[in-house]
Amino acid sequence: MIAGVSASIEISRQQWHEGYQRFLALATGSTSRDHLYLELEAISDELRRRIGQTFTLAEAVELYGDAERWAIEVVAEHAAVRGWVRDLAIVLDAAFYLYSRAAVDYVP
Repeated sequence: MIAGVSASIEISRQQWHEGYQRFLALATGSTSRDHLYLELEAISDELRRRIGQTFTLAEAVELYGDAERWAIEVVAEHAAVRGWVRDLAIVLDAAFYLYSRAAVDYVP
């Protein structure tokens, strides 16, 4: 693997993991917990549609580059509740974290 690609993957994985941790903290004890999980599900469904079930971490990183744009559209259409935009980056990172674990080259 090219060093720059490998570094990019590791940086993204770290960002996704931190986002997932923030998501869990945000959802714990929150009155908007159900809405957060609804947003997560909507983004995860779109990830499945866009990248499929067989993919590499590099492909996930590439898709992530444009993810905020399409995530806004997806959540606005399927899971929008008051204030959802505020937490979108956290939910997006959490979705990528969870989905990336199914990559063919994923190593814990």
